Amino acid sequence: MSKVVLIGGGAAGMLAAVIAARGGHEVHLFEKNEKLGKKLYITGKGRCNITNACDVEELFPNILSNRKFMYSSIYGFSNHAMMDFLTELGLKIKVERGDRVFPESDKSSDVISTLAREMKRLGVNVNLNTKVTEVIYKDGAVAGVKVEQNGKVYQVMTENLIIATGGISYASTGSTGDGYGFAKDGGHTVTKLSPGLVPFNTKEEWVKDMQGLALKNVQATLICGNKEIYSDFGEMLFTHFGVSGPLILSASSYVKDDMFEKGLALKIDLKPTLSKEQLDARILREAQENINKDWGNVIEHFLPKKMIPVMLERIGIPSNKKMNAITKEERKLICDAMKELDISLASFRGYSEAIITRGGVAVKEINPTTMESKLVKGLYFAGEVLDVDAVTGGFNLQIAWSTAYAAASSIV
Repeated sequence: MSKVVLIGGGAAGMLAAVIAARGGHEVHLFEKNEKLGKKLYITGKGRCNITNACDVEELFPNILSNRKFMYSSIYGFSNHAMMDFLTELGLKIKVERGDRVFPESDKSSDVISTLAREMKRLGVNVNLNTKVTEVIYKDGAVAGVKVEQNGKVYQVMTENLIIATGGISYASTGSTGDGYGFAKDGGHTVTKLSPGLVPFNTKEEWVKDMQGLALKNVQATLICGNKEIYSDFGEMLFTHFGVSGPLILSASSYVKDDMFEKGLALKIDLKPTLSKEQLDARILREAQENINKDWGNVIEHFLPKKMIPVMLERIGIPSNKKMNAITKEERKLICDAMKELDISLASFRGYSEAIITRGGVAVKEINPTTMESKLVKGLYFAGEVLDVDAVTGGFNLQIAWSTAYAAASSIV
């Protein structure tokens, strides 16, 4: 039996603790927060999008950074293996639109308590309110950690250490980048960090007039210069600063910082199931059926109420103009406004609103099968601390589960 030390009691840390303990190891988990799974608790708006139930092969296109690095660990512990794992522990799960997997109760706390209960059953030594301040390296190997608890500092010696500290998004949950420092101390490269799955600030003030408006079944396309870099269909939200929602968060994963300087535009198709010709025909039909009505009243048949003042101003047709007076050219203006609503993106929001951190410990320095460092013997990494990220839909949590399993099951 080996002693295994884990830094971080989030998704990756808890699963790794369970797997290591099942392997017969003496496991010590250190979490600086007062409770486990603090970030996991708020994921999926508090519902916890555990993973995605797609075919295993379909996971990979949704991983944007270093997907080849993930082949071994995902095939070693797949999304379906994770679903089975939780089900066997008594957690009831369900699959929703987009193959997103949630606890049947819609409570992320049930996922956390399921893992915590299994750790307790297996005798994992969980140390809360305990901060690891330093990793002790000796002769190219892990020797132990320095720990601070209740104002006292002490050492815990070990030859096996798993760093599962997360990134720097949602710092209030304890993700303050500690793992990057530990990695650098061991000679590792940490790639450029940036907020991931994050909303955008917009340049136009009129966007803020629609604050709180959620749009469903729209097409969002990102264009940098003349190049399309992202396009998908789904839900988005207008906010006091710009745009957010699932569609926008996924879009942010395809944006690099320098794209804002080059000019980054968001085009929203409010009627993606209709071509411009079909939309024009529908407007013409409305005009024929409502010949004496004001255009400003008929637009309610096409758009949410909160959007109407903004769109009337952008289209530029007086709201009191009668429908029988709307010209072919004006119908084209209406179609263009609904099919290509242009918004200029100014910048990302900060790490406090980012679901994940992009960048992290360079994967070229990590064994993809075991998650062990190629530079330091006995040092393993799991979860968001690694330079791997994916779009929304449960894929980032699956990265955490798969890498945690690979690390914990590799320790002899």
